[in-house]
Order: sequence, then C-alpha cells, then structure tokens
Amino acid sequence: MTGIEARAESATGIIALARPARHNALLPADRVAMLAALRRFEATATVRTVLIRAEGPNFCTGIDLEAFQALRQDSAALAAFLADGHALLAALEASPLPVVVAVRGLCLAGGLELALACDIVLAAEGARFGDQHARYGLLPAWGGTQRLPRAVGLPRALDLMLTGRWIDAAEAARWGLVSHIVPDTALEDTAMATCEALAAGSAPALAAMKRLAREGAGPEAEAEAAFALLPGPDVTEGLDAFAGRRPPRFAPRG
Repeated sequence: MTGIEARAESATGIIALARPARHNALLPADRVAMLAALRRFEATATVRTVLIRAEGPNFCTGIDLEAFQALRQDSAALAAFLADGHALLAALEASPLPVVVAVRGLCLAGGLELALACDIVLAAEGARFGDQHARYGLLPAWGGTQRLPRAVGLPRALDLMLTGRWIDAAEAARWGLVSHIVPDTALEDTAMATCEALAAGSAPALAAMKRLAREGAGPEAEAEAAFALLPGPDVTEGLDAFAGRRPPRFAPRG
C-alpha cells in the first residue's frame, strides 16, 4: 500500500503525497515508491525537473505513527524503513534534476526532512514547519539531525529539534528553510511556473551547479566542471541566443 501518485506533466515529473485524510503521513512503502518515481523521471529524457507536492490542506506530518508502531516489533523491517528513507533523501539531493517542493499547511517531522532534501522550497503563507520527534521520544533519523543544522545553523536547529515547536512560513524564510513565500492560492501555479523556468535552463549546467553546491567540492572542482561545459552545445546555444537577443533553446537532456 502506498499513498504516492506520480506522473509527468510537460517537462516536470510530479510526485504527489496523496493521503490528505491522514495529513499525508508517510507509509513504509512510500519512500520506495517516491524513489522509484524519481528514477523513472531521471531515465526520461523529456523530464527536466521534479516537483514534490501534496493533496489537501497539509503537506506532510511525517511517518504514519500507526504504521510505525507495527515496524517496531520487526527489527529487519525497521532497519529497511530507515534505510529507505535515507536512500530517498540522498537520491533527491544527488539527482541531476532540480527538485522543487511546494509546502502548504503542516510540514512536520519526516515532512520537514523531506523538504530539507529538496533544492527549492516554496511555502504558502499559511505553512508551518517543525520537528516534533522529541514529543514522541523519537529523533529525526532520515538525516534531519545533519541537514537541519546545515540549513538554519546549530542553535536554531537544536531549538526546533529539542522543543518540538512549530514556526510559521515567515520565520522559516528568515531562518533559511524556505526559498520563497507565496499566497496560499498561488502555490500550485507558482510551483509549476518555477519548474517550467528550470526546465528551460541548460540541464548540464543546472546539474553541475547543484552537485558542486551540495558537495562543497571547492574551487578546483568548480573550475574543472566549468571547463568541461565550455565546449558543449549548451554554451554555444546560450551565447548565440544572447547575441541574437532571443531565448536559448537548449539541447534535450542526456
């Protein structure tokens, strides 16, 4: 059983959390389904970006605790659950495709960890963010203890993790958790427009920028990547488009 729906729309691969009656709480199979969808999109040359969104008023409140309770009795299943979560979030970070996430309503615990692994975080004005693992004697075990301090700094990360409190979209933006805040009614359109803008870019350049920024690879690796791109067709097209005062038409991905 999974609460994930996936489809391609134009050049965007959409992964939707589709259990709104349960606030899109994640089932054990959902990480596997999301990773499989991501791999399909990566293997599809016409897909140039990924959008993660949710049905209903809330983005995601983390793992479905009823399903998690059953996992606790099976050490092998519990280990697989943790490994699947790590694999998905690492794959989102390492994907050559830019990943946009659209957050409305509650983004808590595992939902926050999911958002932290995405490249651009769009938040509706009414969104709220928090890590409430501590309220249940748990800890963020899909990389949250590592990604959250990198995103907002250690003092703020510890504040969220240790207290379990929630912050609104405006505070999340000030802290660096959110890329852009948009009106609640404009979230979906803004998310698709953002993906369309990314899809119009040079796939090799975007993939290289994402990789270098996430790896912190250093200036030598940056120079090597830039040098490798220079002879490519996208640079030729970009410069020709600039000279001709027209939008560039970059080569298909792959």
